Amino acid sequence: MSHAQTSPLSVRLIGGPTVLIDIAGLRFLTDPTFDPPRTFERDGVIAVTKIKGPAVSAEELGPVDAVLLSHDQHPDNLDESGRAYLSRIPQVLTTHDGAERLADGAQGLQPWDTTTVSNAHGETVRITALPAQHGPGPDAEKVNGTVIGFLLSAPDGRSIYISGDNASVDVVRQIVQRAGRPDVAVLFMGGASLPFLFDGEFVTLDAPRAAEAAGLLGANAVVPVHLNGWSHYTDTESEVTQAFAAAGRSDQLHVLMPGQTFEW
Repeated sequence: MSHAQTSPLSVRLIGGPTVLIDIAGLRFLTDPTFDPPRTFERDGVIAVTKIKGPAVSAEELGPVDAVLLSHDQHPDNLDESGRAYLSRIPQVLTTHDGAERLADGAQGLQPWDTTTVSNAHGETVRITALPAQHGPGPDAEKVNGTVIGFLLSAPDGRSIYISGDNASVDVVRQIVQRAGRPDVAVLFMGGASLPFLFDGEFVTLDAPRAAEAAGLLGANAVVPVHLNGWSHYTDTESEVTQAFAAAGRSDQLHVLMPGQTFEW
């Protein structure tokens, strides 16, 4: 797809699900996680462990126009430092349930709701909330709560899909049927799994299903995130690379190490 580009579209991996996106002159941050390595408890028992801190601190990021928060209820998508960071950001977009819990002006969106984010220069990006299924079946929401993804659409026609914590290829198929194919896809992968949830079944895309989703999306570039920094992410960067190669999709894949940037 060819567009008259007015400014670079870039994706910088901060760590885990946290990504800094520049598009059409605006800057967006996904799922802020800025805590150092630590454990998080559930009912007095260690539930998840963060094993690597962010490659870039919140202070080093510079101005951000909006946070795109797929959900607020899990610490690997919003840890304590990330939660504190939200108060510094002009606009926070998240689920309706999350907005009620966060308050402080957070805007809640249902799948397929649209809104816009603008900056002081009058530059604007349209945001469409997209469905996400954070578990192995349609009833995952009853256990894990609501989650959304996002489609960012620039005035020059470029678009970027951010999946959020989605484990379903069928959901990706529905998104493509309704919203079309994005130019860039940021896929939350990692094959996240916890023994006390769904008998250990994946709650995010594993590598083979991520490659299948990439084929449906047909994006020029797929950037995998949600792959490192937490002990319950079961896939590695090399396993994702192998799965995309096996599916004949290596040309789409752009693997970043924390701190690195992809530009399109």
